[in-house]
Amino acid sequence: MIDVYTWPTPNGHKVHIMLEECGLRLGRDWQAHPVNIGAGDQFKPAFLAISPNNKIPALVDPNGPDGQPISLFESGAILVYLASKFGRFLPATDRERFKVLEWLMFQMGGVGPMLGQAHHFRIYAPEKIGYAIDRYTNEARRLYGVMDRQLAHHAHIAGDDYSIADIAIFPWLRSWQNQGIDWADYPRLKAWFDRIAERPAVQRGVAVLADARKPLTDDKSRDILFGKTQYAKR
Repeated sequence: MIDVYTWPTPNGHKVHIMLEECGLRLGRDWQAHPVNIGAGDQFKPAFLAISPNNKIPALVDPNGPDGQPISLFESGAILVYLASKFGRFLPATDRERFKVLEWLMFQMGGVGPMLGQAHHFRIYAPEKIGYAIDRYTNEARRLYGVMDRQLAHHAHIAGDDYSIADIAIFPWLRSWQNQGIDWADYPRLKAWFDRIAERPAVQRGVAVLADARKPLTDDKSRDILFGKTQYAKR
């Protein structure tokens, strides 16, 4: 059984969705181990041993590529690993595969970090800094526009076929309201988003540990995620 150390965030959802899309089922083929990032579970030595950057998700597969256990951190790397292991959602030809990886990197280097900053300054920052809110809200809108234009020519983000690029991007757009987005400005992306949201495996993936996540309204959780606890030397 594959063990996934995770929390119901966009990066966690990517891996949950991918496993379910590959035909695996929670409780039968893989297990979700909650890492409560608001309580500081990500700093425990056992988790740091498999995720040295203290970020979820991390995965342990007892049957790695050489038949030996393998552990992985970074959600993008996990998606590529699972695509290789199960032969799903990453094309076999070089040209098509690199197009998918291109858009996966777009998510890892742009969509995730920038939308994450938009969330932080719009929702979580202890003081409202107009410059930061405008900067990251505008960048979120720019990135949505990039994806909307891409979908003018393709059914999915990286081409005509559903891929790990779609799986990586979709969870980050579920909080569109927190990012200052008006879907009316991105009709093609909204249509894509609705199609992905209807997939049964996606619905199962985003439901994993959904009841465990609570709003980060207390000072302790904010300190753990954004304050001195996050930056303590380890």
